[in-house]
Amino acid sequence: MSHYQYPDYFKIDDLLTQEQLLVRQSVRDWVIRNVKPVIETAAQDHISPNFLIREMGELGVLGSFLPVEYGGGGFDKITYGIMMQELEAGDSAIRSTASVQSSLVMLPLFLFGTEEQKQRFLPKLGKGELVGAFGLTEPNFGSDPGGMTANLKDKGDYFVLNGSKMWITNAPICDLAVVWAKDEVGKIRGIIVERGMKGFSTPETFNKWSLRASATGELVFDNVHVPKENLLPGVVGLKGPMTCLNSARYGIAWGAIGAASDCYSTALNYALERKQFDKPIAGFQLTQKKLAEMLTQITAAQLMALRLGQLADNEKATPAQISMLKRHNVQTALNVAREARQILGAMGITGDFPIMRHMMNLESVTTYEGTHDIHLLISGYDITGISAFKP
Repeated sequence: MSHYQYPDYFKIDDLLTQEQLLVRQSVRDWVIRNVKPVIETAAQDHISPNFLIREMGELGVLGSFLPVEYGGGGFDKITYGIMMQELEAGDSAIRSTASVQSSLVMLPLFLFGTEEQKQRFLPKLGKGELVGAFGLTEPNFGSDPGGMTANLKDKGDYFVLNGSKMWITNAPICDLAVVWAKDEVGKIRGIIVERGMKGFSTPETFNKWSLRASATGELVFDNVHVPKENLLPGVVGLKGPMTCLNSARYGIAWGAIGAASDCYSTALNYALERKQFDKPIAGFQLTQKKLAEMLTQITAAQLMALRLGQLADNEKATPAQISMLKRHNVQTALNVAREARQILGAMGITGDFPIMRHMMNLESVTTYEGTHDIHLLISGYDITGISAFKP
């Protein structure tokens, strides 16, 4: 990573503000100094480097787009994207932790919570003193979240929550979870479940080949008594979780550029140094073809992300546009990682280089928060006006 070269073939840096460039350098330096030295061991040993969460809070990447008075950084959406890009150049697990904390925990509290809830939780979440999780996906309901079976029953002074959520980032380490469940009339509601509530458990998911440095697990609710003041009053229905997921997907699309850039930079440096047949392999046509195509794809991803960031900052970005960008940029990153691995040959599968780790992580990123195919169908619906999901 000390030789990391961020590709900027179309001089996109000229379109960024001085503040955005400074933020990018600050996060990049932190990743090089604090993430890169530990991430390979963490991934190999299947351990989440949780000590980095407070450091991310100090860095200002948690809830960066929320107002300062609510624990955020007051930055725009392009700056948020840049932060996610640099974190994922370190590892998808690091970016995932920041994405969940920012877009899936802090954002719903800010948008849909009470003033008391905001004051109680947001500043500590922004500092990384509390860790949050987001409970939507269930064992039998992933792409169809509206079919969820987690349920809330009104008991007068409190709710009783039953059900379970699966594939939840930060679950094993979370202090609180924003959980989506159906009430007694079938309406989807958001509620804050806190660590220590009787009947609430968070078993960890092991034996993953992907996101091995991320704390992934379940949220299990067995007659959990949740105070009524923990209900998010500001939204009813799938609009709540979908609003949060759109923000997270936007950050993912930027993050994928970071993973792709790290793979490209690694492959370029390796190709210039590795010699075969008495010359660097960078001098061979097929290697140059790979590098040129990788750079072209990264450049397209960068330009799309910047334009969508501009739209988002003007509140004009649509969910369908976000779906298209998430799908395109993650697929681009996977393509780049696979080509980069080929340039490194057998060395590409080792932990001496980050490429295989990025590639395995991206296999999860292409699935979570809307699968590759589901996002394609969202684009199809937006184009044709005909839903492919339901008859």
